[in-house]
Amino acid sequence: MLRTLRKAEYFELVTLFFIQGAALGMWFVPLSTVLDANGLHAIKPFAYAASAVAAFISPLIFGAMADRQASPVKVLRGLSLATAATMALASGAIQLRWHPWLVLALIQLYALCASPTWSISSTIVFARLADAKKEFGPIRAMATLGWMAGCWIVSALGADTTTLAGYSGAAVWLVVCAFTYFLPDLETPQSVENLTLRQRLGWDALILLKNPDHRVVFITVALFAIPLCGFYPYTPPHLRELGFQRTSAWMTFGQVTEIIAMFSLGALLVKWRLKWIFVCGLGLGVLRFVFCALNTKAWLLAGVVLHGASFALVFITAQIYLDQRVDATWRARAQALMALMGGGVGNLTGYLGVGWWFVGCTGAGGTQWPLFWGGLSAAVAAVLVYFLTAYRGQGVHARAAKKTTAPV
Repeated sequence: MLRTLRKAEYFELVTLFFIQGAALGMWFVPLSTVLDANGLHAIKPFAYAASAVAAFISPLIFGAMADRQASPVKVLRGLSLATAATMALASGAIQLRWHPWLVLALIQLYALCASPTWSISSTIVFARLADAKKEFGPIRAMATLGWMAGCWIVSALGADTTTLAGYSGAAVWLVVCAFTYFLPDLETPQSVENLTLRQRLGWDALILLKNPDHRVVFITVALFAIPLCGFYPYTPPHLRELGFQRTSAWMTFGQVTEIIAMFSLGALLVKWRLKWIFVCGLGLGVLRFVFCALNTKAWLLAGVVLHGASFALVFITAQIYLDQRVDATWRARAQALMALMGGGVGNLTGYLGVGWWFVGCTGAGGTQWPLFWGGLSAAVAAVLVYFLTAYRGQGVHARAAKKTTAPV
């Protein structure tokens, strides 16, 4: 790998993903228990859905900007600074017990700033790789290590149920902002004059859905994201109910198999058809929720462990697929559209729908965890059936020759 990247350049890319992964994990994982501890249980589904609402708006706008008007590095710099400020504001509102709807409004503002950052960072990394199929997986694994480190820091600080988690995450976002000054700017896109509103908002990226293969991958990611939305909000309470403490740290068990899967992706993409990598990831997703439904300490932890491999084999493979199959002039918009489909359509439907499902599975005697997780397992199984019947795929040589192109 280092034959194709200078060591210093490689270090820059893995460091960027590491610190950004830590910043994201320090907010997302403990958010459920922080809201519960501060009497904000009622807004929890809406707080998680805030990222989904944001994914409909900001990723395509900033993706279009990075493709046409500004260097992605500068876009990431401004977004990370804004994310740090809004995360600190939201944490302060929770700590001071402001009105729940005001807290939710600040969480939504944070989500609007944070939502585009991952697709922009991925664009920066992909643009500097010589062979994304071999190199992206191991580099992306550093974001997972960062996510784990962020969760460990939260638990080490005893902040699993306090707003210190949010303040710490805001500090790490400031580190991300500072680090962008050490990244060389990518070639600034030539500004396109007389852009239409549709182009400025990035909606022209929807043309990518005309390609049958692209359409199936985008829809599969969106559908898979729906049951996935039950994992982070409801696994920590289940762990606590079974007697686990420091749940943010226990949740990092899933990142172990995620890292293994990402380091294996290069070899898998050479030996396996893309279709079977997706099928493997979706199959592991079914098993993950089946294990959680067994409602014992050991099986719940087994489900947590399988989460990482399932996530990587679906979502990271989809990112690599787009880099390989979509023309470079559409790179940021393609990644942004993936964020919209998974983080927007999938997550909005998922957080609200799974929240409704959780309420339906909870009564005076507590939550019926086997029913809750069993329903999510059935949902992933349905996605697997859809993908197997809808995806046709192409051979390796055909993929190389038929990248999607469209007017800039």
